[in-house]
This record gives sequence, C-alpha cells and structure tokens, in this order.
Amino acid sequence: MREVRFDARGSRIRWTEVEGAEPARVYVHGLGANSTAYHAHIAARPELAGRRSLFVDLPGHGLSDRPADFGYTLEDHAGALASVLDQARLTGVEVVAHSMGGSVAIVLAHRRPDLVSRLVLTEANLDPHPPATAGSSGIATYPEEEFVRGGGFARVLEQVGTEWSATMRLTDPLALHRSATGLVAGTHPTMRRMLMGLTTERIYVQGELSGELAGESELTASGARVVTVPDAGHNVMFDDAEAFAGVVAGRL
Repeated sequence: MREVRFDARGSRIRWTEVEGAEPARVYVHGLGANSTAYHAHIAARPELAGRRSLFVDLPGHGLSDRPADFGYTLEDHAGALASVLDQARLTGVEVVAHSMGGSVAIVLAHRRPDLVSRLVLTEANLDPHPPATAGSSGIATYPEEEFVRGGGFARVLEQVGTEWSATMRLTDPLALHRSATGLVAGTHPTMRRMLMGLTTERIYVQGELSGELAGESELTASGARVVTVPDAGHNVMFDDAEAFAGVVAGRL
C-alpha cells in the first residue's frame, strides 16, 4: 500500500501497487466502491498480468482518507488521482475506470493529457443529471445532513443490494453524498464533451443489459470506440471477466 497527500491539510489518498512492465495500468472504482474489489481479478488474468498496476481508492473511499472539508467533486477526485500519478512518477498510463471513476478519468485526461495515453471506461457517467434510477441520483435526493446523520445512509445500504453495500458501507457517508451530488451536477464542459475532445485512445465499455448507450454515434464519430458486452450489466468486470479483460488487453 502506498499513499500521497491530496489536500492542504495533509489528507492521503492510498493505492495498492503491483510491479511490472510499463506503461502502467491504473484501475479506478465507481461511487461507493474500491478498486481492488472491482479490478484485482481482472489485472491478474493471464492476458493482463505482468504490467505495473495501481489500484487507487478515491478520497472518502476504501483505504483513503475522508476529510470533512473536502468537496468530493469530479474535479476534486481527478486532482487527487493526479497526485497519485505524480507521486508514482508516471505519465502516459492506461486508465481502466468504472462508472463515476470513468468520469473522474475523463476529467483527469482533459486536465492532464500528459498523464493518460489510453482510457478504458466502463459505463462512465457522461452527462449531468442521470436517470432517477441511478444510484447517484437516489443518494443526491437526500439533504446532506439527513443522509449523513438522519438515517439516509442506512436506508440506501438496505436498498442497493449485498454486492454494492459490501463496499459502500466502507465509504464515508459524507464523502459518498458529496461524490454523488458532484456526479449528478457534472462538469463544465460536460464529461461527454471532454471525452469527445480528447485525442488519446478511448474505449467505452457498455453492458448489453444496461440498454442503448445515449449518443453512441456521436462518440464513435469523435474517434472513441464503443464495445457492448453481451449478457452483461453495469458491472461488466463481474458479469463477464473474460470479455472485459479482452477489451482491456486490446482484443476488441
């Protein structure tokens, strides 16, 4: 486990690192998750093993610190992630990122193109104000105080199912709420516009069971590639690890 400060008060973002060849792969989790649970089994597969791999827990999540005065916006998370790469002396990495982590990765690549050579985004949030069925939207409907201290966090844990709650319960409630609120608010320009404006290699992974990807033709016209994995939902890396690892390895 390694760590680096990400704010003025000295709060630390932490990651687990596996040695190997470069360019490094950096794995980033989604809202209320952590990176090893969602990606360690992928990085260990034969077609991906042997590469330097970093499993980063975003602020407020997993092993990382959870300062109460941090904003937890997408831009804030991207800044913390940049601190990891700078500390590790890495540039031109491949970022494999899920859901909210994909949005963070887009902001990172937009702000610091020197750090990112390739993006593999699994159902990343591209637009503000996602559907009411999205986990972030449900969390963001609570006022912060009610969610953190009024029972909202406990109610959400009961609603999201055992798989997600296993990692969500390890997330700081304040960080979870602010992260969800930041995800719903989105960025300016939007994550979609940032992604379309990048020149680096971009792959967007979609689970077939999640339905049609909005604006797919627009994304492909910008040079991004969209890969739909049959019989998979939002957590493609769990639903079909072999197909997901193949995409990461470049076997589209």
